[in-house]
Amino acid sequence: MAEADINPKSMYHAKKWSDDVENLYRFQQAGYRDEIEYKQVKQVDMVECWPETGFVKKLQRRDNTFYYYDKQRECEDKEVHKVKIYVY
Repeated sequence: MAEADINPKSMYHAKKWSDDVENLYRFQQAGYRDEIEYKQVKQVDMVECWPETGFVKKLQRRDNTFYYYDKQRECEDKEVHKVKIYVY
């Protein structure tokens, strides 16, 4: 990936849960907008995911501590509206 910062053009909030919203929730819990920003900041090519569900398994925060996630859904319905979806 190029060194240039990729910035979103717009943002909106999720209305209903989906696999993509689940993964965005996990990135945002760890302090990142989404997978693109995570890869930029941490200089990694791949994010560790659960093979069964495709959900993010482990993320490293900016302070280098790790967040570990379950195979099952973690973003409850009451949290869905807090998830931000960025458009590039």
